[in-house]
Amino acid sequence: MSLVLDPAAQDLLFREARTANTFTDEPVTDEQLQAIYDLVKYGPTAFNQSPLRITLVRSAEARERLVQHMAEGNQPKTSTAPLVAILSADNEFHEELPELFPHFPQAKDVFFSERPAREGAAGLNAALQAAYFIIGVRAAGLAAGPMTGLDFEGVRKEFLDDDHTPLMVVNIGKPGEDAWFPRSPRLSYDEVVTTV
Repeated sequence: MSLVLDPAAQDLLFREARTANTFTDEPVTDEQLQAIYDLVKYGPTAFNQSPLRITLVRSAEARERLVQHMAEGNQPKTSTAPLVAILSADNEFHEELPELFPHFPQAKDVFFSERPAREGAAGLNAALQAAYFIIGVRAAGLAAGPMTGLDFEGVRKEFLDDDHTPLMVVNIGKPGEDAWFPRSPRLSYDEVVTTV
């Protein structure tokens, strides 16, 4: 059985898409980010909880503060990307559930009244949304450079608050010169899928 999605779109989103390590200086606009979010917000999460929060780092001063918290090898990429996003999980996402999950507004209190339950759910579902975000960046014709080589606690203290847990930093823009490392291998279907 073949996929319904056009092969060119499959290539854009998956087969030809790569993690960019260099970028041109072409800016990424607020309109592009709005279009990306307006697409990826429809990706599913449990209870429609939508805990992902996106902090865009645009100013030179904020960029400098962020670079100090990146691993040494990631600092040049974050310094030169046209736009950088800090993706985090909102551990107080449950406050939005009466609006986001209106057919069962009690979910806020029934399942998420305790902070540890919220943190676990927020981390998992925000990670799902982060993946959707990366695919959305690709759908916009841009490259994403997601990174977890960073001082998470430093980023949280510098840019977030105690109710938000940083997940990753994503550099965004048009790929520059020598943007790609060689493609790493992938596991085969038979290595991943088990039928019981």
